[in-house]
Amino acid sequence: MSSDNASQKEFKDPETVVVQDAENVYRPDVDTSGIDERKLMRRIDWHVVPWLAVLYLLNFLDRGNIGNAKLYHMTDDLHITDKQYLVALTVFFFPYALFEPPSNLALKKLRPSIWLSSIMLVWGIAMTLHGVITNYAGLLGLRFLLGLAEAGLYPGIVFYMSCWYKRNELGTRVGVFFSSATIAGAFSGLLAAAIHNMDGVGGRPGWAWIFILEGLVTVVCAVASFFILSDFPDTAKFLNETERVWVVRKLQADMKYSAGGETFKMKYVWQSLTDRQTWLAMGIYMGFDGPLFAFSLFTPTIISQLGFQATAANLLSVPVYAWACIMTVVIGFLGDRVKTRAWINLGLFGSGLVGYLILITSTNPSLSYFAVYLAASSIYPTIPNSVAWVSSNVEGSYKRSAVLGMAIGWGNLNGAVTSNIYRAVDKPWYRLGHGIVLAYIAIGWLCSLGMYFHLKRENAARERGERDEVIDGVDSKHAHEKNGQFESVEAARSEKGDQWSGFRYSL
Repeated sequence: MSSDNASQKEFKDPETVVVQDAENVYRPDVDTSGIDERKLMRRIDWHVVPWLAVLYLLNFLDRGNIGNAKLYHMTDDLHITDKQYLVALTVFFFPYALFEPPSNLALKKLRPSIWLSSIMLVWGIAMTLHGVITNYAGLLGLRFLLGLAEAGLYPGIVFYMSCWYKRNELGTRVGVFFSSATIAGAFSGLLAAAIHNMDGVGGRPGWAWIFILEGLVTVVCAVASFFILSDFPDTAKFLNETERVWVVRKLQADMKYSAGGETFKMKYVWQSLTDRQTWLAMGIYMGFDGPLFAFSLFTPTIISQLGFQATAANLLSVPVYAWACIMTVVIGFLGDRVKTRAWINLGLFGSGLVGYLILITSTNPSLSYFAVYLAASSIYPTIPNSVAWVSSNVEGSYKRSAVLGMAIGWGNLNGAVTSNIYRAVDKPWYRLGHGIVLAYIAIGWLCSLGMYFHLKRENAARERGERDEVIDGVDSKHAHEKNGQFESVEAARSEKGDQWSGFRYSL
Protein backbone atom coordinates (compact mmCIF):
# COMPACT_ATOMS: atom_id res chain seq x y z
CA MET A 1 0.00 0.00 0.00
CA SER A 2 1.01 3.62 -0.44
CA SER A 3 1.81 4.49 3.16
CA ASP A 4 3.84 3.15 6.03
CA ASN A 5 2.72 0.29 8.24
CA ALA A 6 1.50 2.54 11.05
CA SER A 7 -0.67 4.47 8.65
CA GLN A 8 -2.12 1.36 7.10
CA LYS A 9 -3.52 0.15 10.41
CA GLU A 10 -5.97 3.03 10.23
CA PHE A 11 -7.97 1.47 7.47
CA LYS A 12 -8.83 -1.99 8.74
CA ASP A 13 -12.11 -0.65 10.12
CA PRO A 14 -13.11 2.65 8.48
CA GLU A 15 -15.99 3.18 10.91
CA THR A 16 -13.71 3.24 13.98
CA VAL A 17 -10.54 4.57 12.39
CA VAL A 18 -8.04 6.28 14.68
CA VAL A 19 -5.48 8.62 13.18
CA GLN A 20 -2.09 7.45 14.39
CA ASP A 21 0.28 9.89 12.67
CA ALA A 22 1.01 12.48 15.35
CA GLU A 23 2.33 14.95 12.78
CA ASN A 24 -1.08 14.95 11.05
CA VAL A 25 -3.17 15.61 14.17
CA TYR A 26 -5.25 18.78 13.91
CA ARG A 27 -3.96 21.45 16.32
CA PRO A 28 -1.49 19.10 18.13
CA ASP A 29 -0.84 21.77 20.76
CA VAL A 30 -4.39 21.42 22.17
CA ASP A 31 -5.02 18.77 24.85
CA THR A 32 -8.50 17.24 24.46
CA SER A 33 -8.07 14.38 26.94
CA GLY A 34 -10.51 15.96 29.41
CA ILE A 35 -13.46 15.94 26.98
CA ASP A 36 -16.53 13.96 28.02
CA GLU A 37 -17.60 12.59 24.63
CA ARG A 38 -21.16 11.61 25.49
CA LYS A 39 -21.89 14.90 27.24
CA LEU A 40 -20.43 16.95 24.39
CA MET A 41 -22.27 14.99 21.69
CA ARG A 42 -25.59 15.51 23.52
CA ARG A 43 -24.91 19.25 23.59
CA ILE A 44 -24.05 19.24 19.90
CA ASP A 45 -27.24 17.33 19.11
CA TRP A 46 -29.37 19.87 20.99
CA HIS A 47 -27.71 22.78 19.20
CA VAL A 48 -27.79 21.26 15.70
CA VAL A 49 -30.69 18.87 15.13
CA PRO A 50 -33.89 20.33 16.70
CA TRP A 51 -33.74 23.72 15.02
CA LEU A 52 -32.90 22.15 11.65
CA ALA A 53 -35.97 19.95 12.08
CA VAL A 54 -38.09 23.06 12.71
CA LEU A 55 -36.73 24.75 9.59
CA TYR A 56 -37.38 21.71 7.42
CA LEU A 57 -40.85 21.25 8.88
CA LEU A 58 -41.70 24.79 7.76
CA ASN A 59 -40.00 24.21 4.41
CA PHE A 60 -42.04 21.09 3.70
CA LEU A 61 -45.22 22.64 5.08
CA ASP A 62 -44.92 25.73 2.88
CA ARG A 63 -44.01 23.70 -0.19
CA GLY A 64 -46.95 21.29 0.00
CA ASN A 65 -49.80 23.32 1.49
CA ILE A 66 -51.01 24.27 -1.97
CA GLY A 67 -52.41 20.72 -2.20
CA ASN A 68 -54.53 21.38 0.89
CA ALA A 69 -55.59 24.82 -0.35
CA LYS A 70 -56.76 23.32 -3.64
CA LEU A 71 -59.32 21.21 -1.80
CA TYR A 72 -60.85 24.44 -0.45
CA HIS A 73 -61.62 25.92 -3.88
CA MET A 74 -58.40 27.87 -4.48
CA THR A 75 -58.47 27.04 -8.20
CA ASP A 76 -62.10 28.13 -8.50
CA ASP A 77 -61.46 31.48 -6.79
CA LEU A 78 -58.40 32.18 -8.96
CA HIS A 79 -60.28 31.03 -12.09
CA ILE A 80 -57.55 28.60 -13.15
CA THR A 81 -57.95 25.26 -14.89
CA ASP A 82 -56.56 21.92 -13.81
CA LYS A 83 -53.82 22.25 -16.45
CA GLN A 84 -52.87 25.71 -15.19
CA TYR A 85 -52.70 24.40 -11.64
CA LEU A 86 -50.27 21.68 -12.73
CA VAL A 87 -48.16 24.27 -14.56
CA ALA A 88 -48.02 26.36 -11.37
CA LEU A 89 -46.76 23.32 -9.48
CA THR A 90 -44.17 22.67 -12.18
CA VAL A 91 -42.81 26.23 -12.19
CA PHE A 92 -41.67 25.75 -8.60
CA PHE A 93 -39.24 22.96 -9.46
CA PHE A 94 -37.00 24.55 -12.10
CA PRO A 95 -35.40 27.21 -9.87
CA TYR A 96 -35.67 24.80 -6.95
CA ALA A 97 -33.50 22.21 -8.70
CA LEU A 98 -31.10 24.46 -10.62
CA PHE A 99 -30.20 26.72 -7.68
CA GLU A 100 -29.30 23.89 -5.30
CA PRO A 101 -25.66 23.20 -6.38
CA PRO A 102 -24.57 26.90 -6.34
CA SER A 103 -26.48 27.42 -3.12
CA ASN A 104 -24.48 24.67 -1.41
CA LEU A 105 -21.22 26.23 -2.54
CA ALA A 106 -22.43 29.60 -1.25
CA LEU A 107 -23.29 27.98 2.09
CA LYS A 108 -19.72 26.69 2.40
CA LYS A 109 -18.27 30.10 1.56
CA LEU A 110 -20.66 31.96 3.90
CA ARG A 111 -21.87 31.23 7.43
CA PRO A 112 -24.81 28.76 7.64
CA SER A 113 -26.57 31.06 10.11
CA ILE A 114 -26.56 33.86 7.53
CA TRP A 115 -27.26 31.94 4.32
CA LEU A 116 -29.94 29.52 5.52
CA SER A 117 -31.76 32.19 7.53
CA SER A 118 -31.74 34.63 4.60
CA ILE A 119 -33.26 32.25 2.09
CA MET A 120 -35.83 31.22 4.68
CA LEU A 121 -36.88 34.85 5.16
CA VAL A 122 -37.40 35.25 1.40
CA TRP A 123 -39.55 32.14 1.06
CA GLY A 124 -41.59 33.08 4.13
CA ILE A 125 -42.48 36.39 2.50
CA ALA A 126 -43.30 34.62 -0.78
CA MET A 127 -45.54 32.13 1.05
CA THR A 128 -47.42 34.91 2.86
CA LEU A 129 -48.07 36.69 -0.43
CA HIS A 130 -49.76 33.53 -1.77
CA GLY A 131 -52.71 34.56 0.38
CA VAL A 132 -53.30 37.88 -1.40
CA ILE A 133 -53.01 36.87 -5.05
CA THR A 134 -56.06 37.20 -7.28
CA ASN A 135 -55.00 35.62 -10.58
CA TYR A 136 -52.98 32.94 -12.34
CA ALA A 137 -50.03 35.23 -13.15
CA GLY A 138 -49.55 36.05 -9.47
CA LEU A 139 -49.56 32.37 -8.56
CA LEU A 140 -46.94 31.58 -11.21
CA GLY A 141 -44.62 34.36 -10.08
CA LEU A 142 -44.81 33.43 -6.41
CA ARG A 143 -44.30 29.70 -7.06
CA PHE A 144 -41.13 30.58 -9.01
CA LEU A 145 -39.86 32.80 -6.17
CA LEU A 146 -40.74 30.14 -3.61
CA GLY A 147 -38.78 27.49 -5.52
CA LEU A 148 -35.77 29.81 -5.83
CA ALA A 149 -35.71 30.61 -2.12
CA GLU A 150 -36.44 27.10 -0.80
CA ALA A 151 -33.80 25.53 -3.06
CA GLY A 152 -30.89 25.95 -0.68
CA LEU A 153 -32.39 24.63 2.53
CA TYR A 154 -32.58 20.84 2.11
CA PRO A 155 -29.18 20.28 0.42
CA GLY A 156 -27.71 22.90 2.75
CA ILE A 157 -28.94 21.11 5.87
CA VAL A 158 -27.75 17.72 4.59
CA PHE A 159 -24.28 19.09 3.83
CA TYR A 160 -24.19 21.04 7.11
CA MET A 161 -25.04 17.93 9.17
CA SER A 162 -22.41 15.88 7.33
CA CYS A 163 -19.87 18.44 8.58
CA TRP A 164 -20.81 17.71 12.21
CA TYR A 165 -21.20 13.92 12.45
CA LYS A 166 -19.26 10.76 11.69
CA ARG A 167 -20.56 8.31 9.13
CA ASN A 168 -22.06 5.97 11.71
CA GLU A 169 -23.66 8.90 13.54
CA LEU A 170 -25.30 10.65 10.61
CA GLY A 171 -28.21 8.34 9.77
CA THR A 172 -29.98 8.67 13.10
CA ARG A 173 -29.64 12.46 13.11
CA VAL A 174 -30.82 12.80 9.51
CA GLY A 175 -33.71 10.45 10.30
CA VAL A 176 -34.79 12.62 13.22
CA PHE A 177 -34.38 15.81 11.20
CA PHE A 178 -36.18 14.43 8.15
CA SER A 179 -39.02 13.05 10.25
CA SER A 180 -40.15 16.67 10.44
CA ALA A 181 -41.21 16.31 6.80
CA THR A 182 -43.67 13.60 7.77
CA ILE A 183 -44.83 15.70 10.72
CA ALA A 184 -45.36 18.57 8.28
CA GLY A 185 -47.47 16.27 6.13
CA ALA A 186 -49.60 15.38 9.13
CA PHE A 187 -49.86 18.95 10.40
CA SER A 188 -50.61 20.21 6.91
CA GLY A 189 -53.93 18.39 6.89
CA LEU A 190 -54.77 19.34 10.47
CA LEU A 191 -53.83 23.00 10.03
CA ALA A 192 -55.67 23.27 6.74
CA ALA A 193 -58.83 21.87 8.29
CA ALA A 194 -58.54 24.26 11.26
CA ILE A 195 -57.49 27.40 9.37
CA HIS A 196 -60.26 26.96 6.82
CA ASN A 197 -62.67 27.96 9.59
CA MET A 198 -61.35 31.51 9.10
CA ASP A 199 -63.12 31.61 5.76
CA GLY A 200 -64.38 35.17 5.20
CA VAL A 201 -62.23 36.82 7.90
CA GLY A 202 -60.79 40.06 6.52
CA GLY A 203 -62.57 39.38 3.28
CA ARG A 204 -60.19 36.53 2.46
CA PRO A 205 -61.23 32.92 1.74
CA GLY A 206 -60.14 30.09 4.01
CA TRP A 207 -57.50 28.79 1.59
CA ALA A 208 -55.80 32.23 1.57
CA TRP A 209 -55.44 32.18 5.35
CA ILE A 210 -53.60 28.83 5.08
CA PHE A 211 -50.87 30.60 3.13
CA ILE A 212 -50.87 33.81 5.17
CA LEU A 213 -50.61 32.27 8.63
CA GLU A 214 -48.09 29.59 7.71
CA GLY A 215 -46.01 32.15 5.81
CA LEU A 216 -45.91 34.56 8.75
CA VAL A 217 -44.74 31.78 11.08
CA THR A 218 -41.89 31.09 8.64
CA VAL A 219 -40.89 34.77 8.61
CA VAL A 220 -40.74 34.88 12.41
CA CYS A 221 -38.64 31.69 12.57
CA ALA A 222 -36.31 33.02 9.85
CA VAL A 223 -35.53 36.09 11.95
CA ALA A 224 -34.95 33.92 15.02
CA SER A 225 -32.72 31.61 12.97
CA PHE A 226 -30.10 34.33 12.50
CA PHE A 227 -29.42 34.06 16.24
CA ILE A 228 -30.14 30.36 16.90
CA LEU A 229 -28.42 28.50 14.05
CA SER A 230 -24.80 27.52 14.70
CA ASP A 231 -21.98 27.53 12.16
CA PHE A 232 -19.43 24.84 11.22
CA PRO A 233 -17.55 22.91 13.97
CA ASP A 234 -14.25 24.80 13.61
CA THR A 235 -16.00 28.14 14.23
CA ALA A 236 -19.14 27.25 16.24
CA LYS A 237 -19.60 29.74 19.07
CA PHE A 238 -21.35 27.34 21.47
CA LEU A 239 -18.13 25.28 21.67
CA ASN A 240 -14.91 26.38 23.35
CA GLU A 241 -11.56 26.02 21.61
CA THR A 242 -10.77 22.59 23.07
CA GLU A 243 -14.20 21.25 22.12
CA ARG A 244 -13.87 22.56 18.56
CA VAL A 245 -10.51 20.83 18.17
CA TRP A 246 -11.94 17.58 19.54
CA VAL A 247 -14.84 17.61 17.05
CA VAL A 248 -12.54 18.29 14.10
CA ARG A 249 -10.15 15.52 15.14
CA LYS A 250 -13.04 13.10 15.52
CA LEU A 251 -14.27 13.87 12.00
CA GLN A 252 -10.79 13.62 10.49
CA ALA A 253 -10.37 10.25 12.17
CA ASP A 254 -13.51 9.17 10.32
CA MET A 255 -11.88 10.11 6.99
CA LYS A 256 -13.34 13.62 6.86
CA TYR A 257 -9.93 15.25 6.55
CA SER A 258 -11.37 18.55 5.33
CA ALA A 259 -13.18 19.10 8.65
CA GLY A 260 -10.45 21.48 9.81
CA GLY A 261 -11.06 23.81 6.89
CA GLU A 262 -10.51 23.74 3.15
CA THR A 263 -9.73 26.33 0.49
CA PHE A 264 -12.06 26.36 -2.50
CA LYS A 265 -10.60 25.07 -5.77
CA MET A 266 -12.56 24.55 -8.96
CA LYS A 267 -11.07 21.07 -9.25
CA TYR A 268 -13.33 19.92 -6.41
CA VAL A 269 -16.37 20.67 -8.54
CA TRP A 270 -14.74 18.89 -11.48
CA GLN A 271 -14.06 15.85 -9.26
CA SER A 272 -17.75 15.66 -8.44
CA LEU A 273 -18.69 15.81 -12.13
CA THR A 274 -16.30 13.04 -13.16
CA ASP A 275 -17.02 10.64 -10.30
CA ARG A 276 -19.27 7.70 -11.26
CA GLN A 277 -20.59 7.71 -7.71
CA THR A 278 -22.16 11.16 -8.33
CA TRP A 279 -24.24 9.90 -11.23
CA LEU A 280 -25.41 6.82 -9.37
CA ALA A 281 -26.34 9.07 -6.44
CA MET A 282 -28.38 11.23 -8.82
CA GLY A 283 -30.29 8.12 -9.89
CA ILE A 284 -30.97 7.18 -6.27
CA TYR A 285 -32.22 10.67 -5.47
CA MET A 286 -34.35 10.62 -8.60
CA GLY A 287 -35.84 7.36 -7.36
CA PHE A 288 -37.21 8.83 -4.14
CA ASP A 289 -37.55 12.57 -4.85
CA GLY A 290 -39.91 12.10 -7.78
CA PRO A 291 -42.25 9.92 -5.69
CA LEU A 292 -41.82 12.21 -2.66
CA PHE A 293 -43.19 15.29 -4.41
CA ALA A 294 -46.01 13.36 -6.03
CA PHE A 295 -46.94 11.89 -2.67
CA SER A 296 -46.77 15.15 -0.69
CA LEU A 297 -48.68 17.20 -3.27
CA PHE A 298 -51.41 14.72 -4.11
CA THR A 299 -52.05 12.54 -1.05
CA PRO A 300 -55.13 14.60 0.03
CA THR A 301 -56.46 14.50 -3.54
CA ILE A 302 -55.90 10.74 -3.89
CA ILE A 303 -57.63 10.04 -0.57
CA SER A 304 -60.52 12.35 -1.48
CA GLN A 305 -61.10 10.34 -4.65
CA LEU A 306 -61.49 7.18 -2.56
CA GLY A 307 -64.83 8.58 -1.43
CA PHE A 308 -63.97 11.15 1.25
CA GLN A 309 -64.80 14.85 1.38
CA ALA A 310 -62.11 17.58 1.56
CA THR A 311 -61.80 17.89 5.35
CA ALA A 312 -62.03 14.12 5.87
CA ALA A 313 -59.37 13.57 3.19
CA ASN A 314 -57.04 16.06 4.88
CA LEU A 315 -57.58 14.43 8.27
CA LEU A 316 -57.12 10.89 6.90
CA SER A 317 -53.69 11.92 5.61
CA VAL A 318 -52.55 12.55 9.21
CA PRO A 319 -52.11 8.90 10.34
CA VAL A 320 -50.33 8.12 7.05
CA TYR A 321 -47.66 10.70 7.83
CA ALA A 322 -47.49 9.68 11.48
CA TRP A 323 -46.62 6.14 10.38
CA ALA A 324 -44.04 7.48 7.91
CA CYS A 325 -42.49 9.53 10.74
CA ILE A 326 -42.07 6.46 12.93
CA MET A 327 -40.52 4.46 10.10
CA THR A 328 -38.14 7.29 9.18
CA VAL A 329 -36.68 7.49 12.70
CA VAL A 330 -36.48 3.69 13.04
CA ILE A 331 -34.65 3.26 9.73
CA GLY A 332 -32.26 6.12 10.52
CA PHE A 333 -31.35 4.44 13.81
CA LEU A 334 -31.07 1.01 12.18
CA GLY A 335 -28.78 2.28 9.40
CA ASP A 336 -26.25 3.59 11.93
CA ARG A 337 -26.26 0.28 13.81
CA VAL A 338 -26.13 -2.34 11.06
CA LYS A 339 -23.92 -0.27 8.72
CA THR A 340 -25.34 -1.80 5.55
CA ARG A 341 -27.22 1.09 4.01
CA ALA A 342 -27.26 -0.47 0.54
CA TRP A 343 -29.44 -3.40 1.63
CA ILE A 344 -31.75 -1.10 3.57
CA ASN A 345 -32.18 1.00 0.43
CA LEU A 346 -32.95 -2.05 -1.67
CA GLY A 347 -35.50 -3.27 0.87
CA LEU A 348 -37.25 0.10 1.14
CA PHE A 349 -37.40 0.67 -2.60
CA GLY A 350 -38.70 -2.89 -2.92
CA SER A 351 -41.58 -2.26 -0.51
CA GLY A 352 -42.38 0.89 -2.46
CA LEU A 353 -42.66 -1.15 -5.64
CA VAL A 354 -45.18 -3.42 -3.90
CA GLY A 355 -47.19 -0.44 -2.64
CA TYR A 356 -47.56 1.20 -6.02
CA LEU A 357 -48.32 -2.11 -7.74
CA ILE A 358 -51.26 -2.39 -5.35
CA LEU A 359 -52.34 1.20 -6.11
CA ILE A 360 -52.23 0.51 -9.86
CA THR A 361 -54.25 -2.71 -9.70
CA SER A 362 -56.64 -2.07 -6.78
CA THR A 363 -60.24 -0.86 -7.12
CA ASN A 364 -60.93 -1.31 -3.42
CA PRO A 365 -60.73 1.95 -1.38
CA SER A 366 -59.59 0.20 1.80
CA LEU A 367 -56.83 -1.72 0.03
CA SER A 368 -55.72 1.45 -1.77
CA TYR A 369 -55.61 3.36 1.50
CA PHE A 370 -53.42 0.59 2.96
CA ALA A 371 -51.12 0.88 -0.06
CA VAL A 372 -50.76 4.62 0.67
CA TYR A 373 -49.33 3.64 4.08
CA LEU A 374 -46.95 1.20 2.41
CA ALA A 375 -45.82 3.88 -0.05
CA ALA A 376 -45.24 6.42 2.74
CA SER A 377 -43.25 3.98 4.86
CA SER A 378 -41.06 3.30 1.83
CA ILE A 379 -40.48 6.77 0.36
CA TYR A 380 -39.75 8.78 3.50
CA PRO A 381 -37.31 6.41 5.29
CA THR A 382 -35.32 5.91 2.08
CA ILE A 383 -34.34 9.57 2.03
CA PRO A 384 -32.29 9.85 5.26
CA ASN A 385 -30.74 6.44 4.65
CA SER A 386 -29.63 7.50 1.16
CA VAL A 387 -28.48 10.91 2.38
CA ALA A 388 -26.25 9.30 5.02
CA TRP A 389 -24.94 6.72 2.55
CA VAL A 390 -24.04 9.20 -0.20
CA SER A 391 -22.59 11.93 2.02
CA SER A 392 -20.47 9.50 4.04
CA ASN A 393 -18.75 8.28 0.87
CA VAL A 394 -17.66 11.69 -0.42
CA GLU A 395 -14.59 13.31 1.18
CA GLY A 396 -13.68 16.94 0.72
CA SER A 397 -16.17 19.50 2.00
CA TYR A 398 -16.48 21.36 -1.30
CA LYS A 399 -16.74 18.16 -3.32
CA ARG A 400 -19.36 16.83 -0.90
CA SER A 401 -21.34 20.06 -1.14
CA ALA A 402 -21.22 19.87 -4.95
CA VAL A 403 -22.19 16.17 -5.09
CA LEU A 404 -25.10 16.65 -2.69
CA GLY A 405 -26.21 19.78 -4.56
CA MET A 406 -26.18 17.96 -7.90
CA ALA A 407 -27.86 14.80 -6.60
CA ILE A 408 -30.56 16.64 -4.67
CA GLY A 409 -31.02 19.18 -7.46
CA TRP A 410 -31.50 16.46 -10.07
CA GLY A 411 -33.82 14.55 -7.79
CA ASN A 412 -35.92 17.62 -7.16
CA LEU A 413 -36.01 18.53 -10.84
CA ASN A 414 -37.99 15.35 -11.31
CA GLY A 415 -40.62 16.92 -9.12
CA ALA A 416 -41.44 18.97 -12.22
CA VAL A 417 -42.45 15.69 -13.84
CA THR A 418 -44.30 14.10 -10.95
CA SER A 419 -46.24 17.29 -10.17
CA ASN A 420 -48.00 16.78 -13.52
CA ILE A 421 -48.80 13.08 -13.44
CA TYR A 422 -51.97 13.05 -11.32
CA ARG A 423 -54.43 14.48 -13.82
CA ALA A 424 -58.09 15.12 -13.10
CA VAL A 425 -59.06 13.01 -16.12
CA ASP A 426 -57.46 9.94 -14.50
CA LYS A 427 -59.47 9.99 -11.27
CA PRO A 428 -60.47 8.17 -9.17
CA TRP A 429 -57.65 5.59 -9.43
CA TYR A 430 -54.89 7.67 -11.10
CA ARG A 431 -53.22 4.62 -12.64
CA LEU A 432 -51.02 6.68 -14.99
CA GLY A 433 -49.61 8.67 -12.07
CA HIS A 434 -49.04 5.57 -9.97
CA GLY A 435 -47.32 3.85 -12.91
CA ILE A 436 -44.87 6.73 -13.39
CA VAL A 437 -44.04 6.76 -9.68
CA LEU A 438 -43.49 3.01 -9.89
CA ALA A 439 -40.94 3.58 -12.67
CA TYR A 440 -39.10 6.16 -10.54
CA ILE A 441 -38.86 3.74 -7.63
CA ALA A 442 -37.50 1.04 -9.95
CA ILE A 443 -34.75 3.46 -11.07
CA GLY A 444 -33.86 4.09 -7.43
CA TRP A 445 -33.66 0.37 -6.74
CA LEU A 446 -31.38 -0.28 -9.74
CA CYS A 447 -29.07 2.66 -8.95
CA SER A 448 -28.79 1.55 -5.31
CA LEU A 449 -27.73 -1.90 -6.52
CA GLY A 450 -25.27 -0.31 -8.96
CA MET A 451 -23.81 1.89 -6.20
CA TYR A 452 -23.30 -1.10 -3.94
CA PHE A 453 -21.36 -3.08 -6.53
CA HIS A 454 -19.34 -0.02 -7.60
CA LEU A 455 -18.22 0.79 -4.04
CA LYS A 456 -17.54 -2.85 -3.17
CA ARG A 457 -15.42 -3.29 -6.29
CA GLU A 458 -13.50 -0.07 -5.59
CA ASN A 459 -12.77 -1.09 -1.98
CA ALA A 460 -11.44 -4.42 -3.21
CA ALA A 461 -9.19 -2.69 -5.76
CA ARG A 462 -7.72 -0.51 -3.01
CA GLU A 463 -7.11 -3.53 -0.80
CA ARG A 464 -5.11 -5.04 -3.68
CA GLY A 465 -3.04 -1.85 -3.98
CA GLU A 466 -4.30 -0.95 -7.45
CA ARG A 467 -4.97 2.67 -6.43
CA ASP A 468 -1.70 3.28 -4.54
CA GLU A 469 -0.02 6.62 -5.18
CA VAL A 470 3.69 7.30 -5.33
CA ILE A 471 4.57 8.83 -1.95
CA ASP A 472 8.01 10.34 -1.36
CA GLY A 473 9.88 8.28 1.22
CA VAL A 474 7.34 5.44 1.21
CA ASP A 475 8.29 2.10 -0.32
CA SER A 476 5.33 0.37 -1.97
CA LYS A 477 5.56 -2.27 -4.70
CA HIS A 478 2.05 -1.39 -5.91
CA ALA A 479 2.57 2.38 -6.21
CA HIS A 480 2.08 3.80 -9.70
CA GLU A 481 2.47 7.33 -11.04
CA LYS A 482 -0.89 7.13 -12.81
CA ASN A 483 -2.46 7.35 -9.36
CA GLY A 484 -0.52 10.54 -8.57
CA GLN A 485 2.77 11.48 -6.96
CA PHE A 486 2.84 13.28 -3.62
CA GLU A 487 5.37 14.42 -1.05
CA SER A 488 3.48 12.89 1.87
CA VAL A 489 0.44 10.82 2.84
CA GLU A 490 -1.19 13.99 4.16
CA ALA A 491 -0.77 15.68 0.77
CA ALA A 492 -2.38 12.67 -0.97
CA ARG A 493 -5.31 12.74 1.44
CA SER A 494 -5.86 16.45 0.95
CA GLU A 495 -5.59 16.43 -2.84
CA LYS A 496 -7.54 13.26 -3.65
CA GLY A 497 -10.23 13.14 -0.98
CA ASP A 498 -12.23 9.93 -1.30
CA GLN A 499 -10.14 8.96 -4.34
CA TRP A 500 -7.13 8.48 -2.05
CA SER A 501 -5.97 4.85 -1.85
CA GLY A 502 -6.42 4.77 1.94
CA PHE A 503 -10.07 5.82 1.86
CA ARG A 504 -12.63 3.05 2.29
CA TYR A 505 -16.24 3.38 1.20
CA SER A 506 -19.06 2.31 3.49
CA LEU A 507 -21.53 -0.14 2.00
